[in-house]
Amino acid sequence: MPLHPDIARVLAGLPAPPPGPLDPAAMRAAEEAQVPPLADRLPLHSVEDLTAGQVPVRVYTPHEADAYGLLVYFHGGAFFLGSLDTHDHVARSLAKETGLKVVSVGYRRAPEHAFPAGLDDCYAAVRWAAGNLGREGATLAVAGDSSGGTFAAAVAGLARDDGFDRITHQVMFYPSLDLDFDVDRYASLRENAVGYGLETAGLKPFNAFYLDSGADPADPRVSPIKRADLTGLPPALIVTAEYDPMRDEGELYGRRLKEAGVAATVSRYPGAGHGFVQHFSWIPEYHRVFEETAAFLRGTS
Repeated sequence: MPLHPDIARVLAGLPAPPPGPLDPAAMRAAEEAQVPPLADRLPLHSVEDLTAGQVPVRVYTPHEADAYGLLVYFHGGAFFLGSLDTHDHVARSLAKETGLKVVSVGYRRAPEHAFPAGLDDCYAAVRWAAGNLGREGATLAVAGDSSGGTFAAAVAGLARDDGFDRITHQVMFYPSLDLDFDVDRYASLRENAVGYGLETAGLKPFNAFYLDSGADPADPRVSPIKRADLTGLPPALIVTAEYDPMRDEGELYGRRLKEAGVAATVSRYPGAGHGFVQHFSWIPEYHRVFEETAAFLRGTS
């Protein structure tokens, strides 16, 4: 189907990016300025700002209960954008639809913090959540969008390598899984190169702050699709978007997981582009992604 008309209308109204190098501080300020006031956000039973060791986290409790499963969420933003506030609405919707306690992680970002600082924070937050908020045998899912999806896949791999077997599910919304951005390998990098918001030519500049900090695309902690052995990883839900340049790497990762004996579901959203969970989940057919995530985590998808 064509690009969703509501998405096309928003993209058509966006100003051209300013010339010159990217300015992280200015881009972060512009993002934060779009965060709605607290009174306009989805209400939940409680929302608390805590620390997981030294890592800031925001804990969303959907309703009062004796015990909760957990979903640890990593926001997107090409490893240098995004925050607890810019993705607050995503975490709230995940908590409401899944019924799980959601732990959103304010990990350290490039370029101020070199690789693997952000990944270390995400993994530490998962271990903290398991030890302080979770219980043995309950759901402990990791989830993320875009670069947060990279972290979700990488954390699942680190946990398997460490023998930490508490993670029960991994959820990736249009993840970035191969930071080589090889246009010869992935047709979607060519087919969706221009006109859908995120453009192929912008992928390397947007990720340069992370890559220049020492994140080697050959390292499976950076490009999880390059992990040679995918056996023993937790069941996965990989959500892709029809008009995302990175669509094909997510879908290839799903196939590789299945070949390794991992239960993996790949769900492509027609008419959507990269970032639709963050920016366009107010469109009913895309808000469904939270319901699909809930069904996957309950084992009913």
